[in-house]
Amino acid sequence: MTQTADDAADLLIVGAGAAGMMAAITAGRAGAKVLMLDGARTLGAKILVAGGGRCNVTHFQVSERDYAGSTPSQIRKVLQQFPVRDVIAFFEALGVELKREDTGKLFPTTDQARTVLNALLQACADAGVRILHPHRVDRVSWDASSQCFIAESASGNVSARRLLLASGGKALPKSGSDGAGYNFARTFGHSMTSQIVPALAPLLLAPGHWLLALSGLALDVELSLVLPSGAPFKFPAPQGAISVQGALLATHFGLSGPAALDISRHWTHARTIDPSVLLKVNWIPQHREESLDAVFVASKGVSALNVLRPFAPERFARAILEVCAIDPNATLQQLPRERRLALVRALVAMHVVVTGDRGFTYAEATAGGVPLDEVDLTTMESKLQRGLYLAGEILDVDGRIGGFNFQWAWASGFSAGKSAAGVAVTSK
Repeated sequence: MTQTADDAADLLIVGAGAAGMMAAITAGRAGAKVLMLDGARTLGAKILVAGGGRCNVTHFQVSERDYAGSTPSQIRKVLQQFPVRDVIAFFEALGVELKREDTGKLFPTTDQARTVLNALLQACADAGVRILHPHRVDRVSWDASSQCFIAESASGNVSARRLLLASGGKALPKSGSDGAGYNFARTFGHSMTSQIVPALAPLLLAPGHWLLALSGLALDVELSLVLPSGAPFKFPAPQGAISVQGALLATHFGLSGPAALDISRHWTHARTIDPSVLLKVNWIPQHREESLDAVFVASKGVSALNVLRPFAPERFARAILEVCAIDPNATLQQLPRERRLALVRALVAMHVVVTGDRGFTYAEATAGGVPLDEVDLTTMESKLQRGLYLAGEILDVDGRIGGFNFQWAWASGFSAGKSAAGVAVTSK
């Protein structure tokens, strides 16, 4: 049954992920009565699996340049309301000390994601937040007669004066993010971006590709997108050309690791503009064609395999020499110039045909969602429905790997919770 007006919460939050819990804690501490609903089997499932089970809480240095989707200025406006230093202080106050690793990522010193989730759940309880779980919401609506939002489900209906949609996107659907929140937002007139696609997703190569035989091998590389002509693929401003650098992992299905995950959403987007787009791999990012060729020319009587040893593991070196049909024991000086340059290009400008990605099931984030144009960025309140707030992955913002998507969740959740609570409390 729907709650009566006397029992109704001030703020109803759909989704108990990172953004939802941050909003709930913030609003609860401000004096609002908060009810949070989540339909997933495991509460906080994404938090528990993040960072290999360690939960990469955030990154020590975050800016709007670490994100895609909406415009940098819009993203910056939200991020600056709850920056990294505030996130660190927030978790320290909950008893969760964070450590910075060489990559800049911040993890709990326990190396256990459960530490983060337990602290958030305890903070919710301390702030008086009620959590109904599992409680899958089927529909949401605004009831003008009672001046309340209503969330309907098979478990019963609940109502509240304010509603926050923090139900995530479509990545890792087993965690509860199955895209239902998009329909909830559409109920109130919100639109969606033309594309809603996996982000931070492993990439697929065709069966039989030579890289599949190198499964388990990781190399630091530079990835970019090019056309078959070799010309850089450029997105409309403000993105332009995209280049990422980091570890690339060869797998039995294709490519994974931070570099592949970071470029995946850009490759997917580019393919819709030009299906012929290719992935360009520089296996030795400290070199370009001219400088690497100079190394080869100066190698004199050294074998091709030994010339490559300082740059790559022997397993990879032998594989790429085989791809280029070069005897590992031959000296590069013995090669015709064109064959030597072909090896150079294979090492610093190899074109790879990607056949797809592993989809939302394996993606760590969602690219696309509700445009930030439709949200007041100082409060996260909908411009289309008063009393409705949006935070987290449901919005058209996705960050690169390294804790940036959590930072977006903390910042947008904090802003939404603070704003919704302030309105709710003053209206009592």
